[in-house]
Amino acid sequence: MLTIPVVFTLAVAEHHTPADRGKTHFNNPDFAGGKRSCNSCHPNGKGLEDTGTKSSFAIMGGQQASLEEVINMCIVYANEGNVLKVVATEMQEIVSYIKSLGK
Repeated sequence: MLTIPVVFTLAVAEHHTPADRGKTHFNNPDFAGGKRSCNSCHPNGKGLEDTGTKSSFAIMGGQQASLEEVINMCIVYANEGNVLKVVATEMQEIVSYIKSLGK
């Protein structure tokens, strides 16, 4: 009987990577207190395939030095949500999802 919980736990863990959780945030209009999902402007991550490899970004008339800055800018101005701390678990998960789009 001990193998069933272990096998089940491994199966669940395999499908709940940081990128998987990031995709959930990406598609959630309530993410970060917003009104729209990231997916509203970037359906299925379209147009973001190379984003995870960039080191600087020109977006909305400004320069951002990191993907986290870009995500926060989109959360605040496009989604009307609240800034996430760079070290927040949710930020790291959505970064992981966006980076996975280029694979």
